[in-house]
Amino acid sequence: MEFNKIIAVSGKPGLFRVVSQSKNAVIAESLIEKKRIAINTTQHISLLENIAIYTYEEDMPLLNVFKIMFDKTAGKEALSHKDSSKNLTAFFTEVIPNYDDERVYVSNIKKVIQWFNLLVKTGLDFSKIEESSEKNTEEV
Repeated sequence: MEFNKIIAVSGKPGLFRVVSQSKNAVIAESLIEKKRIAINTTQHISLLENIAIYTYEEDMPLLNVFKIMFDKTAGKEALSHKDSSKNLTAFFTEVIPNYDDERVYVSNIKKVIQWFNLLVKTGLDFSKIEESSEKNTEEV
Protein backbone atom coordinates (compact mmCIF):
# COMPACT_ATOMS: atom_id res chain seq x y z
CA MET A 1 0.00 0.00 0.00
CA GLU A 2 1.36 3.40 -0.95
CA PHE A 3 1.08 6.20 1.61
CA ASN A 4 0.72 8.83 -1.13
CA LYS A 5 -2.57 7.23 -2.26
CA ILE A 6 -4.30 7.24 1.11
CA ILE A 7 -7.05 9.83 1.58
CA ALA A 8 -9.53 11.03 4.16
CA VAL A 9 -12.97 12.06 2.92
CA SER A 10 -14.99 14.58 4.89
CA GLY A 11 -18.24 13.08 6.14
CA LYS A 12 -17.01 9.48 5.76
CA PRO A 13 -15.41 7.48 8.58
CA GLY A 14 -12.04 5.82 8.14
CA LEU A 15 -9.45 6.12 5.42
CA PHE A 16 -9.51 5.23 1.75
CA ARG A 17 -7.00 4.17 -0.89
CA VAL A 18 -7.30 5.86 -4.29
CA VAL A 19 -7.89 3.17 -6.91
CA SER A 20 -8.74 5.22 -9.97
CA GLN A 21 -9.65 8.71 -11.06
CA SER A 22 -12.10 9.99 -13.66
CA LYS A 23 -13.09 13.44 -14.80
CA ASN A 24 -15.92 13.77 -12.26
CA ALA A 25 -15.01 11.40 -9.45
CA VAL A 26 -12.33 9.52 -7.59
CA ILE A 27 -12.78 5.79 -7.07
CA ALA A 28 -11.55 4.83 -3.62
CA GLU A 29 -11.49 1.66 -1.57
CA SER A 30 -12.15 1.68 2.17
CA LEU A 31 -9.18 0.38 4.15
CA ILE A 32 -11.58 -1.15 6.68
CA GLU A 33 -14.39 -2.68 4.63
CA LYS A 34 -12.57 -3.03 1.28
CA LYS A 35 -15.67 -1.59 -0.44
CA ARG A 36 -15.18 0.75 -3.38
CA ILE A 37 -17.01 4.06 -3.59
CA ALA A 38 -17.13 6.95 -6.03
CA ILE A 39 -16.25 10.28 -4.44
CA ASN A 40 -17.55 13.18 -6.48
CA THR A 41 -15.85 16.54 -6.87
CA THR A 42 -18.11 18.29 -4.34
CA GLN A 43 -16.75 16.25 -1.42
CA HIS A 44 -13.61 17.43 0.37
CA ILE A 45 -10.71 14.99 0.00
CA SER A 46 -7.41 15.25 1.87
CA LEU A 47 -4.33 13.28 0.92
CA LEU A 48 -2.62 12.21 4.14
CA GLU A 49 0.78 13.05 2.67
CA ASN A 50 -0.39 16.69 2.30
CA ILE A 51 -1.36 17.09 5.96
CA ALA A 52 1.04 18.58 8.50
CA ILE A 53 0.95 19.24 12.24
CA TYR A 54 1.63 22.73 13.56
CA THR A 55 4.76 22.98 15.71
CA TYR A 56 6.51 26.00 17.20
CA GLU A 57 9.32 25.70 14.64
CA GLU A 58 8.18 24.44 11.25
CA ASP A 59 5.16 22.32 10.40
CA MET A 60 5.77 18.57 10.63
CA PRO A 61 4.40 16.35 7.84
CA LEU A 62 1.94 13.73 9.05
CA LEU A 63 4.17 10.96 7.68
CA ASN A 64 6.96 12.07 10.04
CA VAL A 65 4.51 12.04 12.96
CA PHE A 66 3.41 8.53 12.00
CA LYS A 67 7.05 7.38 11.76
CA ILE A 68 7.79 8.69 15.26
CA MET A 69 4.61 7.04 16.59
CA PHE A 70 5.59 3.79 14.82
CA ASP A 71 9.02 3.83 16.51
CA LYS A 72 7.54 4.76 19.90
CA THR A 73 4.96 1.94 19.78
CA ALA A 74 7.41 -0.58 18.27
CA GLY A 75 5.16 -1.07 15.24
CA LYS A 76 2.03 -1.73 17.28
CA GLU A 77 -1.15 0.31 17.64
CA ALA A 78 -1.04 3.34 19.92
CA LEU A 79 -3.54 4.01 22.68
CA SER A 80 -7.18 4.24 21.63
CA HIS A 81 -8.45 7.49 20.16
CA LYS A 82 -11.37 7.12 22.61
CA ASP A 83 -9.03 7.44 25.59
CA SER A 84 -9.25 10.52 27.84
CA SER A 85 -8.13 13.89 26.48
CA LYS A 86 -5.44 14.03 29.14
CA ASN A 87 -3.92 10.70 28.06
CA LEU A 88 -4.14 11.60 24.37
CA THR A 89 -2.38 14.95 24.82
CA ALA A 90 0.26 13.33 27.06
CA PHE A 91 0.97 10.70 24.40
CA PHE A 92 1.07 13.31 21.64
CA THR A 93 3.44 15.46 23.70
CA GLU A 94 5.79 12.47 23.97
CA VAL A 95 5.64 12.01 20.19
CA ILE A 96 5.97 15.70 19.25
CA PRO A 97 7.11 17.71 22.27
CA ASN A 98 7.06 21.01 20.35
CA TYR A 99 3.60 20.77 18.77
CA ASP A 100 1.59 24.00 18.94
CA ASP A 101 -1.05 23.18 21.56
CA GLU A 102 -2.98 26.36 20.74
CA ARG A 103 -3.54 25.37 17.09
CA VAL A 104 -3.63 21.57 17.40
CA TYR A 105 -6.82 20.59 19.20
CA VAL A 106 -7.65 17.37 21.01
CA SER A 107 -10.00 16.50 18.12
CA ASN A 108 -6.99 16.70 15.75
CA ILE A 109 -4.94 14.47 18.06
CA LYS A 110 -7.79 11.93 18.20
CA LYS A 111 -8.00 11.85 14.41
CA VAL A 112 -4.22 11.41 13.99
CA ILE A 113 -4.14 8.56 16.52
CA GLN A 114 -7.22 6.95 14.96
CA TRP A 115 -5.64 7.12 11.49
CA PHE A 116 -2.34 5.76 12.79
CA ASN A 117 -4.03 2.79 14.47
CA LEU A 118 -6.03 2.05 11.33
CA LEU A 119 -2.93 2.13 9.13
CA VAL A 120 -0.98 -0.10 11.53
CA LYS A 121 -3.93 -2.52 11.62
CA THR A 122 -3.87 -2.74 7.80
CA GLY A 123 -0.16 -3.64 7.93
CA LEU A 124 1.47 -0.41 6.76
CA ASP A 125 5.15 -0.32 7.76
CA PHE A 126 6.12 3.32 8.24
CA SER A 127 9.82 2.49 8.52
CA LYS A 128 9.86 1.57 4.81
CA ILE A 129 8.06 4.65 3.48
CA GLU A 130 10.07 7.42 1.85
CA GLU A 131 8.91 11.02 2.07
CA SER A 132 7.75 12.53 -1.22
CA SER A 133 9.58 15.52 -2.56
CA GLU A 134 6.49 17.71 -2.83
CA LYS A 135 5.73 20.04 0.03
CA ASN A 136 2.02 20.84 -0.53
CA THR A 137 0.67 20.54 2.99
CA GLU A 138 -2.54 21.27 4.80
CA GLU A 139 -1.99 22.20 8.41
CA VAL A 140 -3.90 20.46 11.18
